[in-house]
Parts: sequence; C-alpha cells; structure tokens
Amino acid sequence: MPAELTALGDWLAVPSVICLWAAVLLRAPGALRSPQQRGLWLAVATAAAAMTLNLPDVVAYATSRTPGYAHTVGLVRNLIGVLSAGAVLYFVAAATRGRRLQLAARAGTVLWLCALVALDAAAPGHGTHTIPPTGPPVPSLAYWLVLICAHLLANTVCVYVCWRYGRRTESRGLAAGLRLFGLGTALAGLFWSAYLLKALFGSSWAMPALPLMMNLHGLLRAAAILVPTLFTLRRTTADVVTAWRLWPLWRDLVQAVPHVVLSEPRTGRVLELLWPPVPRNLLVYRKVIETRDAILILGEYVSPEVPDLARSHVAGCRIPDRRRTAAALACVLKEARRAKLAGLPGQPGLATSLDLPSAMQPGEEGRGLEEETRFLVDVAQAYASPDTTAFTPAAPHRK
Repeated sequence: MPAELTALGDWLAVPSVICLWAAVLLRAPGALRSPQQRGLWLAVATAAAAMTLNLPDVVAYATSRTPGYAHTVGLVRNLIGVLSAGAVLYFVAAATRGRRLQLAARAGTVLWLCALVALDAAAPGHGTHTIPPTGPPVPSLAYWLVLICAHLLANTVCVYVCWRYGRRTESRGLAAGLRLFGLGTALAGLFWSAYLLKALFGSSWAMPALPLMMNLHGLLRAAAILVPTLFTLRRTTADVVTAWRLWPLWRDLVQAVPHVVLSEPRTGRVLELLWPPVPRNLLVYRKVIETRDAILILGEYVSPEVPDLARSHVAGCRIPDRRRTAAALACVLKEARRAKLAGLPGQPGLATSLDLPSAMQPGEEGRGLEEETRFLVDVAQAYASPDTTAFTPAAPHRK
C-alpha cells in the first residue's frame, strides 16, 4: 500500500505542475491588475516553480550531476518555497486588509530567506538538501526547522482565514475559491507536519503519502485561482445562449422600430455573437433593453381588442399555463409589428395600457433584469411557434 501511494503521487506530479502553470498563465492578466488577487497569484506561481524543481525527473537529473549542482537546485527550490509561504501570508493580509500583517509578511519573508541562506552557508559542504532515512538532516537540523516553520505558520494562518471568510462571504465564486485554496493549503500543512516529525523524531510512517499530498495541493490551488475564470466562462456561455434565443424576436421588433438600437447591428445571428456591436458582457443587457423599448413603442399600434383576442387564442392552444402570458404577448407583438410596417398610424397613450407582466415591471436591481430576461426568452420562443403564427385578430381561435 505505501508503494502504491508513492507511485500515485509521483504519477500526479507532472499533471499537477502543468495545471498550476496553466492556471498561473490564464490568470496572470487579471491578477496582476488586481491588488486583492496579486498575492494569491504570486503564491500559486511560486508554488508552481518550487514544485517544478521538485519533480522526480528534475531531482534525479540534479542528483546525477555534481554535488554543487544538486545543492544549488535544492537551495533554490527551498527559497522559492519560502517565497511562496510569504506570498500566502501576503494574500491573507490582503484578504483581511491588515496593513500590519502585510508588512509582517514582507519582513518575515526576507528574514526567512536570509536565515536559510545563512544556515546553508554555515553548514559543512553538502549536496542536495534532504532528510535521509538515517542520519542527520542535510544541510542541518536548524535549516530544516526554519524552512518547515515558515511553511507551517503561513499554512495555518491561511487555512484559518480561508475557512473563516469562505463561510462569511455571499459570493459563491469567492467562497469556492477560498475553500479550494484552504483545502490545498491544509494538505501542504500536513505535508510539512510529516517532515517536522521526521526531522525531530525520525518518524517516517507518513512519508509514502507525501508526494500525493503535495500534488493534490497543487491541483487544488490551480482550481482555486481558476474559479473566477470558470465563473466568467459559465456566465459568458449563458449570455451567448440567451442572446441566441432572443435574437429572432429582437431582430423582428427593431426592424419595425430601428431607432431603439444603440449600435449598428450585425448582419446575421452568428456574426452578432462572434463580433458583438457592444461589449460582450453588455450584449444580453442591450438586447433586453432594446426589446423592451421596442415593445413599449409597438404598444401604440395595438388595437384595444387585440390583447383579449390574443389571450383567447392562447387559451385554445396546447400551451402550458406558465407560458401563456408570454405566448399572448408574442401574438400581440406580431400584430403590432404588422400594423407598424403597414404604415398604420399609432395611437400615443395606448402603450401605457398594454398589459405587461410583472416580470417586465420595474423591480429590484439585478433580480428584475434576470426575471425580465427569462420572460423575454419565453416570448421569443412563443414568437416563433406555429400557434403564434396562426393568430389573426379577425379570426381568433375557437375552443
């Protein structure tokens, strides 16, 4: 069983490092512009660098060279690891807005780095840094205690803050990111706790599981900083689907009242999504606003009897109850658009009597827009249905 754990951990080493570097590169543009995310990104980037130097093939290559080469690789790996621990503390300080903690993280990181370099230089000549199964740690016990304490302190504080703020925040994305990062950091804490037991007491029972712990920690930290990207991708995908569904209704309505359109529309549905005339995050918002404005203007071309005829027509069709309001409005809009394009005169004031559903009434910021969007998607679906096409005020459907 121990051998299988070690083999699984070693097998995960390369995928973990690849995921870390991919996450670091994907998040670099946004993270470097945001002071709140910079510390988190730096912690993951330095962890990726340290884990790269700790890959089994890299370690094997370093030990196969001269002792001086193996020593340099080991020292650099540990220094980058301490820099990662300092970045974790800096992330915690930024999350809690603790100015003193930020200064302490910077000063502590510098002191730890200097202490490691000094302890390494004071040790007798040595090669790679390790805690062998038998014999004293290399380069010294003091070196390893400073290194381990740096990681344990940073990891303990980070897990506490991630757990605390992950439970308090109302943002699902932030909560998920904090929990993933906290869980990954907890695994790193267990990793260094096992090394502490080995350094002080020679305990090695947990050593076979350490590669698995460290590489799972890498995967979880990669996932943590990718949470904003995944939420953005999810939101963008939902917006694209919504804009695609709204487009036929929006196109027909703005053809009748083109002055409601803010920007010159593209010539086709696919082109509109691939190359939107407004910023992509505003595409659905503009479609909803322009569709609503067009509906209000076309309301001036609705004869007083048409809404009742539309409801009667819909009642005689096999339309679910929850979609009947949307279907009735779709019928009314078909007739209003026909009247507008036919050049019939509008009747100002009738728009205010248009029976709009509650989803299109002014409501709470955000929530009202979401409800209105869902309702207009239902209207767009009904607008293209055969039941709506069959509606004519002169010959309403009979039950």
